[in-house]
Amino acid sequence: MQHDSLDDFLGSGRAALSKGPVALIFAEDDVEIDGTLRHHLDLGFKSVIAFMPSDFAMAPDLAQRVHRVSMRCTPREAVFDAINRIIRAAPSIWMYYCYNSEYLFFPFCETRSIGEMLTFHAEERRDAMLCHVIDIYADDLNAHPNGVAPDHAMLDSTGYYAHSRHDRDGTPLERQLDMSGGLRWRFEDRIPYERRRIDRIGLFKTRKGLTLLPDHSFNEPEHNTYACPWHHNLTAAICSFRAAKALCSTSGPGGPITSFRWPNSVPFQWNSNQLLELGLIEPGQWF
Repeated sequence: MQHDSLDDFLGSGRAALSKGPVALIFAEDDVEIDGTLRHHLDLGFKSVIAFMPSDFAMAPDLAQRVHRVSMRCTPREAVFDAINRIIRAAPSIWMYYCYNSEYLFFPFCETRSIGEMLTFHAEERRDAMLCHVIDIYADDLNAHPNGVAPDHAMLDSTGYYAHSRHDRDGTPLERQLDMSGGLRWRFEDRIPYERRRIDRIGLFKTRKGLTLLPDHSFNEPEHNTYACPWHHNLTAAICSFRAAKALCSTSGPGGPITSFRWPNSVPFQWNSNQLLELGLIEPGQWF
């Protein structure tokens, strides 16, 4: 299912947006594209749509299961523009977005589908879900110089922080937090301030007038909240090699990074139970 451009997809591939949840995956480079697509297909998304340049490779079996849209995903504004066009084209369905070498995990995802989880979430009158972007990284940068090693991945078991979010007048915003931690916190001197947050509303229900903003928040305040007013809600995690790749590709103060490991690094187990135990995802009232 090949589409030559976003315009072509919105014209001839509209059926892929008829029923959610839909996964939008944007390939900034050619690293771990197949692994990213397979992971999200296994979660049970109704449609998986991959946006990538035409010269990037994709496994033949995936080409039969994925809508592929030819598109360069840089500069980063191109991704936000594409998502907002799709929101306008498909109101009132659940969507998810991420980049290649990122993987969604939600409570009990090994035995329950993304559709089951979002059905429960919607019954709690929620139209969006907070996701924490959890940095994962290769355990040995000599063996994996780009920082990506799915079979030898690690994450930080501690060092995550929540900060109150304020409006332009300094007033705290209700049920909104700025989250920090992971590589973006430990190597903050190498990362622009505006890209250090690890909160992302990665799952959301589209509606007329909804717009995704360049800081991964929405123009609708309730979409940016972590929970409803009366109790805690589900949250998810997007486990991501993206920061590791970026840090390995650029030099910064002190020269090249030789290792991401520190005393609180632990092997990533590729399951939701580990993330639940570390407090990185929240089951809310879903058991």
